[in-house]
Parts: sequence; structure tokens; C-alpha cells
Amino acid sequence: MAKTALTAPDEEPRRPRKRKPAKRRFGRVRQLPSGRWQARYSGPDGVDRPAPETFATKKDAEVWLTRKETEILDGEWIDPDAGKITLGEYGRAWIEERPNLRPRTVELYGYLLRAHLVPTFGEKALNEIKDPQVRRWRKKLLDAKVSEVTVAKAYRLLKAILSTAVDDQLIKRNPCRIKGAGQEKSPERPVLTIAEVYKLADAIEPRYRALVLLATFGSLRWGELAGLQRRDLDLDAGTVRVERQLMQITGKGLVFTEPKSAAGRRTVVIPELIIKDLREHVKDFTQDGDKGLIFAGPDDGPLRNTNFNRRVWSQALKDTGLPKIHFHDLRHTGNTLTASAGASIRELMERMGHSSTRAAMIYQHSTDERQREVARKLDGLARGALGERSGTQRAREPDETE
Repeated sequence: MAKTALTAPDEEPRRPRKRKPAKRRFGRVRQLPSGRWQARYSGPDGVDRPAPETFATKKDAEVWLTRKETEILDGEWIDPDAGKITLGEYGRAWIEERPNLRPRTVELYGYLLRAHLVPTFGEKALNEIKDPQVRRWRKKLLDAKVSEVTVAKAYRLLKAILSTAVDDQLIKRNPCRIKGAGQEKSPERPVLTIAEVYKLADAIEPRYRALVLLATFGSLRWGELAGLQRRDLDLDAGTVRVERQLMQITGKGLVFTEPKSAAGRRTVVIPELIIKDLREHVKDFTQDGDKGLIFAGPDDGPLRNTNFNRRVWSQALKDTGLPKIHFHDLRHTGNTLTASAGASIRELMERMGHSSTRAAMIYQHSTDERQREVARKLDGLARGALGERSGTQRAREPDETE
């Protein structure tokens, strides 16, 4: 017979006890007078911090805490106070902390930071810069007719600074995420004909005739030409050795620097065509001594790019009736002529002083003259093949079925 539990007639049944809500293992939440919910947690550094925003529901606040705990456990937590340093302050330190930058690069980065980054982001904390702000900043520069090349350089600088901020664990992700925004699309530079090069050489002041010819047929940069010394020129061997550059640096004046890259230190063979002009130039205009500058100004001092462009180059263009071109276009012309002469990519790289193939491949594109030469050879090949048959029309082959 089954036993049944007996209770006294006057004894009331026990009511279930209300369980206290379980205490959270990480962080805590509380409801604010506004009705929204706040989440707080203690970071790895022991500092108690609130979430950067409040939440509509308790559940949302708890989910945020769960994610924050995961960040800490995975070693991905970033101190939210660390990213409060401004872009202007961090950007200036970023440039100063790169001792291997070339002086001209330091000058360029400083200009881009001052002129294009600081006006928008200078006083903004690193962790406040978001993707939409970067997009609006870039569009504003383009709308203001800042050149696409300059905008691309400014964007690359901003992206590089913020990438370092990610590495320094100041921000979690880089907001520069515009596809292709850092790619430069420079307009095609003009290429002079050999006749136009000599027209310039004939019209320019005699002191600078050899400068024009060597810039073109030696594919040298302005700074490389300005830094050439007597000991670098071997006219018997027909070579010029590039060992240094002479650059105008803001705040420092004219400064001798290393070549643009390791590949920039090179020996260039120059055409016999310009050797006579170079001999006459050395005799009449070059400074004395092994370290004497090959190209000097009328006061026998070093060449300054700005003075040369304003006083000499612009007048030569006017006298020849040539369109407005840059002195650097002579190097571009020389590179194009070298490619048209059949130089390989490796030969172009060595002559230009580049360590990558990208720049050399630009000059491998076919010119109209080269295309016509190929067409003429193809025409001759085809005519030769057709000449082996009777006439230009192929004779009718007998049908095997006939």
C-alpha cells in the first residue's frame, strides 16, 4: 500500500523562494533614470570604464559586455583613452620617428600634413576618425580642384599614419578603406622629338646647352645633374657616374643627398653624339677641381631649380615656340627614346636608376613611329612570302577529287 504524505489541516503550503538574479561574472549593467541601460567593466589596466554609449535594453548592454570580455580574453582589447591623441600631434611624431626618410620625402610629408590633413583632422582624436569622414575629406579636396596626384599622396600618408596607430594599439582598425584612392594617375607627359630637343639646346643660353642634352640622352634627374662633379664625368669612356644629388630643401637650402634609391647610384653610358658638346662645356663653364660642379650658374655657384625655371627655362620655351613643358620632360623623352631604341626592361631600369620594373614598363608602350616600323617589317615579310608564289594571288590547288 502506497504511503501518502500527510500535512496538518491548518498548515499552509510553502511558497517558492524568489531567486536573486545571478551576479555577472564580468562587468555590470544598470538602468539609468532615462530608462536606458549602462554597461561598465574593469579593463586589464584595472580602470573601471563605461561603454561609450547607452543601450535601449538590458539585453543589448549584456551583449556588449560579452563582446568586450571576448576582446580582453583574446588579447585584442585596446585602451579607449590611448586613441585620444590628435591626428596632428601623432602625424608630426610619425614623420620625426622615421630617420631613414630622404630629406625631400620629409619635406613632402610635412607639406601634405600641414596643407591637407591638419585642416580637417588636426584636432580630431585618432579614435574619432571614421570611414565616412575620410570619404568626405577626400571628396572635398577633389571638389576644390586639388590635383588627383596630390590627393592620392595625401590619402596614402593618412592611411600610413593610421596603419601605424593600429600597430601601436591606439585604434582597432584603419578607416582609410577607399579602394584605389592611393593610386596616382599622372597625366601623360609630353615627349619631344630629337629635333625639338636640339631646337631647345640651340636656343637656351650656351651655359645650359649641355645640361639639356645630358638630361635627355643620359636620362638624368635635375638633382643628379646639379650634383655632378668633374670626377663623375669620363668623356674618353663616354660615361657619367651618378653618386649624389643636389637638392633644395626648405629651411636648409641646397643640400647634397644620396641618390633617390640604391639603384639611383649608377654609371650611365652617353651617346657619342653629345660628347663634343660636353667637352666644350667642361672647358668653358665647369668649376675647377675634381669636386667642381659640372653645371654651375652665371655666378659660378650651384644651380637652383627655381631660378633656372624662372629665368632660363621659360625664356628658352618662349624663344622656340614650344608648349609649356617641364625640365623633367627631357628625362621622360630620353627614357622613351631609349625604349624605342630597343632597350629591355632591365636595361631601362639600370639607365633610369629604378629598382622596380613598374616605371620601366611605362616606356615599353609602343610609339607611333615604332608601330609604323613594325608594320613596315610585317609588310616586307608578307610581300616576301607572297613573292615566292606566282603573283600576289595564290594559285589554285588541284582538287584531289578531280
